[in-house]
Amino acid sequence: MGDELFSENRHASSTGAQLAVRRMKAEGEPRGVVQINHGLAEHGGRYAPFQQFLSGRGYHSVVHDTRGHGDTRATDALPREFAREGGARKVIEDIDAVHDLIAGTHPGLPVICFGHSLGGVLALNYAETHPDRIAGLAVWNSNLDAGAMGRVGQAILAAETMLIGSDIPSIMLPKLTFQAWGKSVKDARTEFDWLSRDAAEVDAYIADPECGWDANVSMWKDIFRLIYAGGENVDRLPKRLPVHLLGGEADPATDNGKAVAALERRMKSAGMTDVALTLLPDTRHETLQELNREEAMSAFADWADRVTVSAKQPA
Repeated sequence: MGDELFSENRHASSTGAQLAVRRMKAEGEPRGVVQINHGLAEHGGRYAPFQQFLSGRGYHSVVHDTRGHGDTRATDALPREFAREGGARKVIEDIDAVHDLIAGTHPGLPVICFGHSLGGVLALNYAETHPDRIAGLAVWNSNLDAGAMGRVGQAILAAETMLIGSDIPSIMLPKLTFQAWGKSVKDARTEFDWLSRDAAEVDAYIADPECGWDANVSMWKDIFRLIYAGGENVDRLPKRLPVHLLGGEADPATDNGKAVAALERRMKSAGMTDVALTLLPDTRHETLQELNREEAMSAFADWADRVTVSAKQPA
């Protein structure tokens, strides 16, 4: 990765957070900008290979560490939580601060809002509240179909708040999510094999101290708020907004892709006319760290080319 193309710094959000931001410039004439939102219990540094790929395809990219993650710091939040109060709102305001940064450094270029897993939940919520700032939306490996079980999760979190407080890790939610997903993989080598079939990527995740931790009760409560808000407010999206949905058919976190397909149906029922769904056979949760990642990234870039060309054309 060329030093002249990559930069790493901090950016101040209106929420008071100091966001750790990693930027990669496009090689040659830029087509657009991809704003990347990472998943739960990881960080933006893991997206460097994706950023390098995007650079080669003509895209600037920006990824920040979400509140409670990585090197982002906020005085109103402990590690592993978005904020002591108003976390669901503040995490979206932080994304808007990144879009302010993009607008200031790359004015006039179309912006695609991309998110993986929790990042997809955040990207959808951002698109619903700031649709005028993006030319396209990509939601990968995200479950916005919490349903009745999600309400059970919220009830558990309410009980934990009373019994143990909200500023320490949840006891039950890891058992219902990461641990349950790990147990669902037949003949698993590690408890994190549900992430990818690529053993090297799984081992790198396990070795990374900024990955795989248990979120505070507070963060889980905010995540459920965002899941339900994202799913319930799809009708706020522009009907012609291009959307790229992707899931893995062997991803336990999305019910083997069924939750991603449910989001497609919800969007089309809301009258959206440009929603593309891809479900990848044998693919687990982290598509960008999967064995078939090159195929997935290339398909995404082809879609992004169409979106950005269309966005530059006169209405």
